[in-house]
Amino acid sequence: NPTASHRADIGATAIAQAQKNSHKTPPVHMEACAGQASSAHIVLVHGACLGGWSWFKVATRLRSAGHRVSTPDLAASGVDPRPLREVPTFRDYTKPLLDLLESLPPGEKVVLVGHSLGGVNIALACELFPEKIAAAVFVSAFMPDHRSPPSYVLEKVRTPP
Repeated sequence: NPTASHRADIGATAIAQAQKNSHKTPPVHMEACAGQASSAHIVLVHGACLGGWSWFKVATRLRSAGHRVSTPDLAASGVDPRPLREVPTFRDYTKPLLDLLESLPPGEKVVLVGHSLGGVNIALACELFPEKIAAAVFVSAFMPDHRSPPSYVLEKVRTPP
């Protein structure tokens, strides 16, 4: 498939360029975690068509700075082999993140970071587990407004005018 090989070439070029410039990467700042007695637990949530692997470099830097990092694969993403059509609802798609939050010990809070579609996932998590969230960071991400439920963005995208 010529398109696939072209994409692979572009991806390889981007990776090579990122590796070449990795020494120029700015330091990781964790103002959201300032004042905490111990290191922060940071949960990095990937965007559409990706997996937890997409956070590899960021997770590595955060871990080397002493933070606990989780990079869950959302349903039908990353190492989850299910096709997306077998995930009927957005809540089902978000279930791995929700399960992670539910499993936290009482009193533990996390910093959620969502990229792209992951912004809607972390918005849902914030709505369902406000007591477990220290901060939510939206990185080039969908972010519902304060008056609409997290599913609002998806409903608008899915429903033609």
